[in-house]
Formats: sequence, structure tokens, C-alpha cells
Amino acid sequence: MSTSFNLPLNIKARQGILLAGGAVLFAIFVVGLFLDRRQFFQSYLFGFTFWLGLSVGSLALLMLQHLVSGGWGFVIRRVLEAATRLLPLLAVFFIPVLIGAKWIYVWMDPQKLNTPALQEKAHGYLNLPFFTIRAIVYFAIWIGLAFLLNRWSAQQDQAGDPLLKKRMSKLSGPGMVILIFSVTFAAIDWYMSITPAWSSTIYGFIFVAAWSLSALAFVIAVMARLSAEAPMRHVVAHLHFHDLGKLLLAIVMLWAYFAFSQYLIIWSGNLPEEIEWYMPRLHGAWGLIILAVLILHFGVPFLLLLSRSLKRDPRRLVMVALLILAMRVIDLFWMLKPSFTGEHFSVNWMDVVAPVAFGGLWLGAFLWQLGKRPLVPVNDPQFVTVLEQAELKH
Repeated sequence: MSTSFNLPLNIKARQGILLAGGAVLFAIFVVGLFLDRRQFFQSYLFGFTFWLGLSVGSLALLMLQHLVSGGWGFVIRRVLEAATRLLPLLAVFFIPVLIGAKWIYVWMDPQKLNTPALQEKAHGYLNLPFFTIRAIVYFAIWIGLAFLLNRWSAQQDQAGDPLLKKRMSKLSGPGMVILIFSVTFAAIDWYMSITPAWSSTIYGFIFVAAWSLSALAFVIAVMARLSAEAPMRHVVAHLHFHDLGKLLLAIVMLWAYFAFSQYLIIWSGNLPEEIEWYMPRLHGAWGLIILAVLILHFGVPFLLLLSRSLKRDPRRLVMVALLILAMRVIDLFWMLKPSFTGEHFSVNWMDVVAPVAFGGLWLGAFLWQLGKRPLVPVNDPQFVTVLEQAELKH
């Protein structure tokens, strides 16, 4: 039965095009290393971060679906698993961030830190050896969780042992807690420390919500494409998109809650060392960008996702998902770029090429992984139930 749920050949064939296109663009991007090393590594961090977020966010959603065992999670499980299997590749792609750390992080040169407290912080916590060790720990956690869940899922395909489903569920509870904390600290290390004098207790949670939101929006886009033809046309029903739309609305609201809470707390405190992060981001072109993010990342999706009919229509729901993905790129750029340029707004060609190049490589590898297993877990206890529901609800 598993052979009838393979990735359609017309979709699988695109992996070569994506990989080739990504490789060409990445080669062009590497030229920037010889033109402006500082800009190259800053753009590299930006492009890398967006696609890392899709894999880590997919891991969070994968554990969530193992915990709740909903029909919506069953139909997207293989998409999530394929995305998480790219984490070892992303760990390799993180190495250039370590190599180029002195062009990204000011704390690499403690003499540039203007207070003894910051110099002490750099000596004890923000130093390259400890920074590298923590990064290894984060990736080890993410890769370890993804490896176990993917391994047990593959074993379930072979043996159909119902105990494997319980094992995945038992791991996902503590795994979710560990994932949230590891993402929080990774965000502090890799992004908040770009401005070492500034700190926020909510910053890491914004990344947890943002990466989960990016992953879910991507999954909806993939499922809309897969469900347009056999075999997934017979598995994915409108009620599954409705559930995914409701979850998308919830995470949009969660992201907005964290982002606004951080702004409200810092702005009401009005402490110079805290508001310095927001000041360049609220003026000039940066101010217009965050206004667009407020409207198109939260306002428009929130209002549209209130519609029951829209959530049940994959063609309209995918438009909202793609809008959110586009705004995630812009919001990430807004969060990172002013840390390097201040109030001055600029978009370097490497800022554009980096995420697109990473995207070609990531998407090509994703399709390769997606095609290695059946598109649904055929020996999962939910399999028959989900198929029956899909037949009734189409």
C-alpha cells in the first residue's frame, strides 16, 4: 500500500531544478565574500536563519501533532518529518557563522564594548569557544529529537507496532519543553547578542512563535499543492485545512502577543539601555516596514482567518500562508539588519541573494527527503480512520 502514496513524479522532478538553481545562486553569493566580508556574513546569517526556522519550527509542530494525535497532524506528518531531516545539513551550514563571527558580533572584540560590565559579560559568556559549544548543544538537541521521531516513524511503517506511536508521544512532551528552551537560548546567542548591551526576556519566545508560524505556513502551502492531485487528494479533506487554518490563526495571535508584549514592556520602562534596540527600527523606512508588518503579518491574516469558508478552501488559505511567509522574511530582516546599519536603511544585493540561494538548496533537499517515504504513515493506527473521514468530508 505504501507505494500508492509516493510523491508524484512531476513534483519530485523539481528537486533537481531547485538544487541546481540554489547552487548557482549560492556560487554568485560567495562572490560577495571577496567584495565585502562583513556584508557577506551578515547576509549569510539572515538567509540561513529563515530556512533554519522552517526546520526547527517543523520539529515543534511534529511533536505537537504527536501529543494531540489530530487528523490534521496525521496528514502533514511526513512533510514535517522531511523538513526536520534537513537539520544535520543546516548544522553544517552554521559553520560559516562561526568562521565569520568577528564580522557579525561586536563582542568578538571586547575592547569595542564600552562598559566594564559588557566586557565582563563577553569574557564569561560571549566568547567564541563557549558560543560554539552552546551551538553544538542546540543542534545536538534538535537533531537528536528529529532522529528519534523519524526513526520510530520509519519503524512504524515497517512493523506497524502501536507501541511506537506511544513512544513518539511520550518523547514529544519533554521534547517540546527542551525545544522551546533551546530555541530561546539560541535566539539570545545568535541574534540578541548582536546588540550585546540590549536584552529582553521575551525575545527568544518571539523566535519560538515565529519559527513555528513559518513552518505551519510552509506546510499549508505544500499540502495545498499535494492535495491537488492523487494520492493526497483522497487523504486530505477540507476539514484538515480548516484545522490547519485555526492553528495558523492561533500562532499568528501568539506571535503578535509576544512581539507586542516585548514592545510594551520596554517602551513603558523607557530605559535608555532597553529602548536602544527599538529606536532605529521605528524611524524612517524601518518605521514604514514595521507598520507594513503590523498590517500584513497580523492584521490582514487575523481578519481573513476568522472566516470559516476561507480556512476550508485550500486555494484561499494558501494565499494567506504565502503572505505570512513573505512577511516573515521581511520581519526577520527588520529584526536583524538595523543591528548592523542603525537607522540607515539599505538592502544589499547579498541580502536578496542569500535567502533565495539557501531556499533553492533547502527546498531541493526537502523534496528529496519527502520522496524517500510514503506521503502518509500507512501503518499508523489513525490511517484507516483518517481515510474514512476524508471520504465522508470531501
